[in-house]
Amino acid sequence: MSGVQEQLEIRFRLPDGSDIGPKNYSTASTVTTLKESIIAEWPKEMENQPRTVNDLKLINAGRILENNNTLAECRSPICDLSGVTTMHVVVRPPSIERETKKKESKISKENQCGCVIL
Repeated sequence: MSGVQEQLEIRFRLPDGSDIGPKNYSTASTVTTLKESIIAEWPKEMENQPRTVNDLKLINAGRILENNNTLAECRSPICDLSGVTTMHVVVRPPSIERETKKKESKISKENQCGCVIL
């Protein structure tokens, strides 16, 4: 085995159908590294800009990729069929987090007892 790391050419398909890339990444790169690259290159005019890597999900061959995995660990036979691999990017809307917190606070208030014994 040679000391040269294998490179993958990856294109990221954004929710509006536009693309970032293609760009070459080492198979030793983590999914977190890819997400950081996406955030850095995200078009400024697009709505719903991701702020952190946790705001993004990467999908390749129907699988959601985990942040701590390397590209080598995420590879599937589908990736090897063509020169450029397209990964789909999903952005978690910021309102989901706020709505979840509101629902949790409502549930906790509903489950409280209001009995008073005199």
